[in-house]
Amino acid sequence: MKEVDYIVVGSGLAGISFCEQLRANNKTFVVFDNASQQSSTVAGGLYNPVVLKRFTPVWKCKEQLDLALPMYANLEVKLGLELDCKIPVYRKFASLEEQNDWFMASDKPILSEYLSSKIIKNYNPFIDAAFGYGEVLETGRIDVKTLIEAYKKYLLRHGLFVESVFNYNDLKMEADTVQYESIKAKHIVFAEGFGVKQNPFFKDLPLVPAKGELLTIHAPDLKMDYVLKAGVFLIPLGGDLYIVGATYEWKDLSAEVTDVAKEELETKLKKLITCEFEVVNQVAGIRPTVKDRRPLVGQHTKYKNMFVLNGLGTRGVMIGPYVGQQLYNFIENGRPLEKEIDIARF
Repeated sequence: MKEVDYIVVGSGLAGISFCEQLRANNKTFVVFDNASQQSSTVAGGLYNPVVLKRFTPVWKCKEQLDLALPMYANLEVKLGLELDCKIPVYRKFASLEEQNDWFMASDKPILSEYLSSKIIKNYNPFIDAAFGYGEVLETGRIDVKTLIEAYKKYLLRHGLFVESVFNYNDLKMEADTVQYESIKAKHIVFAEGFGVKQNPFFKDLPLVPAKGELLTIHAPDLKMDYVLKAGVFLIPLGGDLYIVGATYEWKDLSAEVTDVAKEELETKLKKLITCEFEVVNQVAGIRPTVKDRRPLVGQHTKYKNMFVLNGLGTRGVMIGPYVGQQLYNFIENGRPLEKEIDIARF
């Protein structure tokens, strides 16, 4: 029987964020995952402290960035990879009114460090942006797919990863321990994303699954070195490749890509750029979203050594490290969870 401090179920952004808390505090753990959830691996990976639809700050944006960026820097060193690409995010203005709204927002103390007060003119002949752009500061992109694949390999090398379907019926809960197969732990944390809907312990949480699809296009004439938000996100990858996304679908929750989503993204893209492009890839995943747009973090009502870390939604890159630390401090240091993220609110 192998004994550890934690069993972690799920190795997406939520699971990695929690594991990094465990590693930083010298806690032992084993991760179970069967790669059935794709929301993290198909994420655009942007971190951006501003809601660009309304020019408002992302919830706890400063606290999130202060935790997330050092965590990804540490992971770059540990995994020997470049994961954090510093890249500006431009918001296309549709009118003079939007320019004025941007200026008003940039004057607010909470947003002044994130919104540039300068209007950036568009000089790209293949982009229609007569009113120019606003630039968001403190932005970038995490290569989430590379991170998840490399982190799994790291865990495998150290004997900390089991690739299999988690069978809830085989979980034995004791007062002070959790036993699953040949592993005994003090605690278990479920960080399964959309998969939590199949989890008998947390299936009643109000998780709203939302399917998202992304395209990768090849556009050799575009020559764009910034992220552009204008109806869709357009994210440069290098080599004249760009991510275009994303769609939202609440009825079709399969992991299959669809022609409907492809047509929707292509239609929006053609309103934004005029150069030729070729779709070279399309991916789909199910986002674990919550109606109040706050994560689902907390303790099971009956089993006091069972916990959930879920509902990161579309901003998992930023919020994952923050809620991972919140949950760790709740379990190990007795600090109360913030009411906005505690599952007790439901």
